Amino acid sequence: VQLVESGGGLVQPGGSLKLSCAASGFTFSAYGISWYRQAPGKSRELVAFISSGGGTTTYADSVKGRFTISRSNAMKLVYLQMNSLKPEDTAVYYCKAVLWGRDYWGQGTQVTVSS
Repeated sequence: VQLVESGGGLVQPGGSLKLSCAASGFTFSAYGISWYRQAPGKSRELVAFISSGGGTTTYADSVKGRFTISRSNAMKLVYLQMNSLKPEDTAVYYCKAVLWGRDYWGQGTQVTVSS
């Protein structure tokens, strides 16, 4: 099982970024995927979740209306479109899958929102 995030970077407040999570090593289309983030000195928090078929999505209150999670089962990719970014969105962003009762994490991608 491997999850690889990409797309992070430095962006000004109000800007946008699109993160990607590439999956391999399991039947991707059978599992929901989550995005989490961890800011310096803070615990890791759930940002968004998408069900296996993409029909169900949930978001943290802090990102509702600004972030959109989506997936391509054909490409084995999960995306996180982030708009209207704020300095408080600065964090390392991780994708996670839960398979057979075990959490699998990617290595994370840094998002920095600063002027």
